Amino acid sequence: MTHVLITGGAGFIGSHLADALIARGDRVTVLDNLSTGRLRNIEPLVNQERFQFVNGTILNEQLVDKLVERADQVYHLAAAVGVELVVAKPLESLITNIKGSEIVLEMVHRYHKKVLVASTSEIYGKNTNGPLREDDDRILGSPLKSRWGYSTAKAIDELLAYIYFKEKAVPTVIIRLFNTVGPRQVGVYGMVVPRFVEQALQGKDLTVFGTGKQLRSFLHVKDAVAAMVKLMDHPAAVGKVFNIGNEDEITIEELARKVIAMTKSQSKIIYVPYEKAYEEGFEDMQRRFPSTERLRALTGWQTTATLDNILESVIQEQRKSV
Repeated sequence: MTHVLITGGAGFIGSHLADALIARGDRVTVLDNLSTGRLRNIEPLVNQERFQFVNGTILNEQLVDKLVERADQVYHLAAAVGVELVVAKPLESLITNIKGSEIVLEMVHRYHKKVLVASTSEIYGKNTNGPLREDDDRILGSPLKSRWGYSTAKAIDELLAYIYFKEKAVPTVIIRLFNTVGPRQVGVYGMVVPRFVEQALQGKDLTVFGTGKQLRSFLHVKDAVAAMVKLMDHPAAVGKVFNIGNEDEITIEELARKVIAMTKSQSKIIYVPYEKAYEEGFEDMQRRFPSTERLRALTGWQTTATLDNILESVIQEQRKSV
């Protein structure tokens, strides 16, 4: 039985990962301070013998030390997430995402444990080439714009993980997640799919930021989790970085129309300038979708859920709470 520690395990992706690992027979400890994670995400697991929840932060060195020592593997997902949160609380986000990762990496080095570090497609910044490959250039705006703080912090996380691998032989796997969606995701931090679905079900206008012509791709969380587990289990993934996402694109405007149609809502679409949605001078990426060739070649991973499947799963969940 493998004992797995998941930092941020009560969050959207972390809780689905915990489900998958428990289902295959692993023992799972979740560390989460519930700043963005929710207890109800892991509620079905709480009474299981092979599951433990620890309410705490990755900034607590003594706690992380104790939990990493007991684990066999670490999935490091804890982070300040979502554009709205990062823009609203840039200092808190930077400290969590950089210092927290530094603490986790130091502890996995201390106890010789394997770690998967979750990074983000934000790494690529304003690079609109596509499909984006893992060795493509980063193109960022001014460091004085808090919009780019998350990308910068995650780049430092990746660099730390890679250096721990190169200099200290820590078995690290780095993943870059692209627009992962599905049940349990909330729209309050700027996540577009749950926000659109909530607005449509409530008969509110769907708020599209900018022109709506931005191209994105969306991956079901269960497909993302499957990729993560395959990479963690594969010895040849160590020391490398992998995109995890869907290669099918859609504009945000088209996504809004699809949500309205699938919910049979009478909602309209309204367009909100970025400076009103976020902050003056906010910059967004007009196109972002991944190449998953490296992931597929190594593990044989494939997507299983279409965008319609994804939207239907979110709609069904939210209908229960309307």
